[in-house]
Amino acid sequence: MEKQTGRLLSLDVMRGVIMILLAGESCRVYESIREWHDNAFIRQFFHHPWHGLRFWDLVQPAFMFMAGTAMYISYGSKRRKGVSWNQNFKHIAIRSAKLFLLGTGLHCVYAGKLVWELWNVLTQLSVTGIIAYLVIGRSYTFQISTGLLLILLNDVLYRSILMPGFDQPFVEYHNFGAYMDTLLMGKINTDGWVAINIIPTAAHTVWGVTAGKLLSSAVDGKRKVGILAVAGLVLLCLGFGADLTGLSPIIKRISTAGFVLASAGWVLLILSFLYWWIDVQDHQRYTWIAVVVGMNAIFIYLFFETVGAQWLNGVVGIFVPWHIPAALATWGLEWYLCYWLYKKKIFFKL
Repeated sequence: MEKQTGRLLSLDVMRGVIMILLAGESCRVYESIREWHDNAFIRQFFHHPWHGLRFWDLVQPAFMFMAGTAMYISYGSKRRKGVSWNQNFKHIAIRSAKLFLLGTGLHCVYAGKLVWELWNVLTQLSVTGIIAYLVIGRSYTFQISTGLLLILLNDVLYRSILMPGFDQPFVEYHNFGAYMDTLLMGKINTDGWVAINIIPTAAHTVWGVTAGKLLSSAVDGKRKVGILAVAGLVLLCLGFGADLTGLSPIIKRISTAGFVLASAGWVLLILSFLYWWIDVQDHQRYTWIAVVVGMNAIFIYLFFETVGAQWLNGVVGIFVPWHIPAALATWGLEWYLCYWLYKKKIFFKL
């Protein structure tokens, strides 16, 4: 696909797999299975309660990372067509505004009323995308350093700004992030998420841009795989090292330095494998489903989180009273509707 169309097929596949997994969450597939039989494997499809790392904790970092990679590839394509940095920035700014509105709007849908909440991944991506674009034309060193400075800044804020009731840097509900939420929204998230995750998780998007720059370069494909894999291993060592030494515990809900480093490491290893298998080894068979989903990721996310989670889940449950069959039936029905919309060209891209 990449050789024929100029697209990075592994990127579309990775984004597609992420969206397929998120769709399962929206349809309560994992929740239904856990209600039936709770075990260590199914818990990997739920966020870690606080200090630790599970598979599901990698989904959002991968989403942010892929957004940065896609941004650079699009930027490079437009630059070759004569579109300037300033001209493209207008497009990025408008897109970020749309993502912000969609993200805050989803919280209203979840609550069933107008609310002001900034925890949605789209809301955060609207900010991290702008940050990443500001360094999109800079060197590898500058981009990598920017990501490191962002996560360092976040941990410094948590350790240095200690307010009454919010003076325990890495304790749920009593940290700097929770304090900022009281200022920004007048409330604290009951699950421990914080809005200022936009600072450290911007590193995911920035490093996604760096990966996009590498993958778009003239460097040999196998060498690209090696660079991505080595970078992933280094970040894993740094992240788990920071956790084990107590410098920065791995906590996804407040995106500590330990978490950002470790999660970015896993994402890079996954990307390096997919790039090697799909784009270098040219194994493209049966990838079209993930590619179509990956190319329409935002639309599918919104569809499953609104039409699916807010309406179809309940409707199907009326006719299929058993939890797991109902979840699977909803999952299948929603994918069928998405396929129908795709064939009718009703999908929209952001």
